[in-house]
Amino acid sequence: MPRTSNIKRVLIIGSGPIVIGQACEFDYSGTQACKALMKEGLEVILVNSNPATIMTDPEVATRVYVEPLKVEYLEKIIEKEKPDAVIPTLGGQTALNLALELHAKGILQKYKVQLLGATPQVIKAGEDREIFRGLLDKIGARYPKSHLVRTFEHGMQIAEDLGYPMILRPNYTLGGGGGGIAYSPEEYQRMLVTALHESPTSEVLVEESILGWKEFELEVMRDHRGTFVVVCSIENLDPCGVHTGDSITVAPQQTLSDREYQAMRDEACKIINEVGIQTGGANIQFAVHPTTRERVVIEMNPRVSRSSALASKATGFPIAKIAALLAIGYSLEELKNDITKVTPSCYEPALDYIVTKIPRFAFEKFSGSKDTLTTQMKSVGEVMGIGRTLQESLMKALASLEKNPEAVPEVVAETEKISYPNSQRIFHLFQAFRDGKSVADIEDLTRINPYFLEHIQSLVKFEQVFKAEFAEKNLDLLLAAKRKGFTDARLAKLVGKKEREIRVLRESH
Repeated sequence: MPRTSNIKRVLIIGSGPIVIGQACEFDYSGTQACKALMKEGLEVILVNSNPATIMTDPEVATRVYVEPLKVEYLEKIIEKEKPDAVIPTLGGQTALNLALELHAKGILQKYKVQLLGATPQVIKAGEDREIFRGLLDKIGARYPKSHLVRTFEHGMQIAEDLGYPMILRPNYTLGGGGGGIAYSPEEYQRMLVTALHESPTSEVLVEESILGWKEFELEVMRDHRGTFVVVCSIENLDPCGVHTGDSITVAPQQTLSDREYQAMRDEACKIINEVGIQTGGANIQFAVHPTTRERVVIEMNPRVSRSSALASKATGFPIAKIAALLAIGYSLEELKNDITKVTPSCYEPALDYIVTKIPRFAFEKFSGSKDTLTTQMKSVGEVMGIGRTLQESLMKALASLEKNPEAVPEVVAETEKISYPNSQRIFHLFQAFRDGKSVADIEDLTRINPYFLEHIQSLVKFEQVFKAEFAEKNLDLLLAAKRKGFTDARLAKLVGKKEREIRVLRESH
């Protein structure tokens, strides 16, 4: 079926200022979508309060408004431009909340503007945690025991039922804003006040702890014909308790059996159908117990998410572009894969490589801030490494952080830096293995899956082999080191040479 003929002018709402939790990922997605819609001959009206973005460049949209992202300004733009439709799923939580507000105040109805990609009912079903839990009950999906809290008094009453630690997740916020993990009554009281204040609807889901469980994300898409695809599966190296934006993540997922992955995929399909998403993308997060293999649903985003940008780059499947085209009437079968140019987008990407994402932090720029990671996002960016193996992609990503040319320099290992999630933990994990710690020791401290710890330990063992045997100019060993992602600087340090000597030797062969 060709695209909808009655849509000629579309309004796109951007994500606004670059803040922690909502930044350049949505500029990437929005720009991708705007270009796709312009190529289809549509007039694209873009509103974003942040001029320091690619999407606000004049050639990206037909008309660009750099105005505050407030309903009163959007109404004036809608009145002037008379768009046929608004696509609210490309500008993060900001755009989604504004679309709901435009609908609630009757502005969309007044000017006869359609919502494409997600209806108000879909947005509420995905974002309102109480409604979402009801939908999960319908399809038989499990979720952590929890209570929806609307007042401080009610919040204090349910504390005894759940026990400590407890996780707080405010409604309609991005990046876990206002949320976190409370380990004591004093912490819980303080965090509950903050969470109720941060939620636009003053609603907070307080749930039992699933700290230590494995965490997964599925980036999924659906078209109006009901075709469902998983674009990318992502696994967090850190166990539950760290916001996925702050965790080292790996795509595709690594530690699920095929049966477990297919069950998760089937459940994701049921969720997206029950929520009511007719066209576009969504992000669904799961937790799996490391020993019992019990699976629960954490949450979903009925929109292009932060992880969508990562998944797009990891797979070559342009999620925001496809989501925009699905919103105007195309089906996945009609859209060709950008990489192959032949196969349709209804085929799921198959990766013969591994992608590792590592977040970038800037705690040094925020004096007084504590370097601890919880369910509220604190990273300011991220890097991505691609390799044939997990080790290669991990080491490339560590080098891309540009913290140190060695990528994994020697540090003084601190137990606290290992046991509690923080921005430096990965470097202390490497050092702990150098200092003789076992996988079991580190697993007890971190609850990180042994699969990942064994790969890190293997890299440290390889360092020892390289240091002992490279004196003989073992070129096979040098090739093996590069295939594992080691930098020239790290290899030079191991054998007491200059980085340039290793580079010259490598390039000459």
